[in-house]
Amino acid sequence: MLPDDELALPDRGDDATIAGVCGMLIAGDIGGTKTLLALFAPDGGARAPVVEKEYHSASYAHLRDMVREFLAETGRSAEVACFDVAGPVVSGRARLTNLPWVLDEEGLRSDLGLRRVMLLNDLKAIAYAVPRLRPDELHVLNSGRPEPHGPLAVIAPGTGLGEAFLIWNGSEYIACSSEGGHADFAPGDARQAELWRYLSRRYGHVAYERVCSGSGIPNIYDFLREAGEAAEVPGFAAQLAAAKDRTPLIVQAGMTDPQGNPLCAAAIDIFVSVLGAEAGNMALKVMATGGVYLAGGMPPRVLDRLGEGRFMRPFTGKGRLTPVLEAMPVNVVLARAALIGAALYGLDRFREA
Repeated sequence: MLPDDELALPDRGDDATIAGVCGMLIAGDIGGTKTLLALFAPDGGARAPVVEKEYHSASYAHLRDMVREFLAETGRSAEVACFDVAGPVVSGRARLTNLPWVLDEEGLRSDLGLRRVMLLNDLKAIAYAVPRLRPDELHVLNSGRPEPHGPLAVIAPGTGLGEAFLIWNGSEYIACSSEGGHADFAPGDARQAELWRYLSRRYGHVAYERVCSGSGIPNIYDFLREAGEAAEVPGFAAQLAAAKDRTPLIVQAGMTDPQGNPLCAAAIDIFVSVLGAEAGNMALKVMATGGVYLAGGMPPRVLDRLGEGRFMRPFTGKGRLTPVLEAMPVNVVLARAALIGAALYGLDRFREA
């Protein structure tokens, strides 16, 4: 992680009073599986929501319906909103990658009767929060030797795979989103090459997201089962067949009973290895000498498997550039960085206004 004096951006209102600027802020982390909505008072800061609720994203036809329900259930009102979304945001408009929603700032502002609505990519929100994360919100995988003001990389496997980076402009970090999770998957060994062939037959284009994400875990499991990696547990197979989302079952079984469910354990090991390799790829592309941050919902759920070299070996295994990777700090983000980032972004914009 960065030294304490490098963690903070210039004071722009985090956990400080922004009196008279706006009423309540709705901040939302809009994911392909779940959505977190919260209300923030300007004098409470980005880590102290007045009220917060979680919703199943696919249960709603549109974000506006969810927000209306949230405000009705909480009996609150708001003036402004900032939502991070899983998909690219261009000119205030977003088509979500893993939901059939098309959102635009002006339409949401009008539909919800708000003064202003802001949309930003979910990885940009996470990246926006990263420089202001606290030490207790991070788990260190590699201390490294951070370069002051060096570029930062963020890779976040959740339902999909998000990537972002930050660069120093002389006074603060600037968060930049990307869609690197949809770049071509590069197998790291013979078994991963067979996985690529399997997924190529299924999908055509094989992106890293098809492997290194929550939605990718069942793909790995199916490949291993069909390749005869191990026998599938009959009772567990019945549970999977009945589940709407197989990922939580596979992850739980692989983490808590690896001996009893070797297919699940092997799927998690491949996931971790691919995550390490792609995190290293991204770290090289942006020369993340300031540090690499693993965010999203998946890394904390497989935290125990990220140690013992399972992640760091493929992360640093870059031939002649291995010493460069070994010097880069690597941290797992334990905080809900997307929601914190959306709240920070919203509160900062109104302070600037």
